Amino acid sequence: MLIFTQTSTETELHQILELQQQNLPKGLSDEEKKQEGFVTVEHDFETLFKMHEIHPHIIAKYNDKVVGYALSMSTVFKDSIPVLIPMFTELEKLNIDQNFIIMGQVCVDKEHRGKGIFRSLYEKMSAVFTGKYSSIVTEIDAKNIRSINAHNAIGFKTISEYPAHNQVWKIVAMEI
Repeated sequence: MLIFTQTSTETELHQILELQQQNLPKGLSDEEKKQEGFVTVEHDFETLFKMHEIHPHIIAKYNDKVVGYALSMSTVFKDSIPVLIPMFTELEKLNIDQNFIIMGQVCVDKEHRGKGIFRSLYEKMSAVFTGKYSSIVTEIDAKNIRSINAHNAIGFKTISEYPAHNQVWKIVAMEI
């Protein structure tokens, strides 16, 4: 049975990290990256746990195993993950409502893709944070076409593009 909930155990956090490892570019062929997408940030357990303590992450579980996740990231972590610092710098320059939650990364297990989990993770995230934040914000590597298309399909809009770390990034937002 597939359920959507928030992280509550260290086991779930470790399962997130396992799923993340399977979808980092270093373990994927160019064709897999193009067809399936990829995640960029490699979190350590300590940072993931600290993020969870402020806002538990949104997860999809099937038979007690995490098969999808959307990381909930407070802006207090803006200096904690080096690859994300340019995003926060860019966000501070924009004329937008600064009351947002960062979706720190979204990923669905390959065996469970195409079943609506991506959309459902964001629906759960929106439900959890409605009334607390005005929007969900994330950034996507411009080469990650699958992710860009998936975010566009559920209502995210591009609010900025900028270069950093020899990549072009798209910052996208969805009102909640």
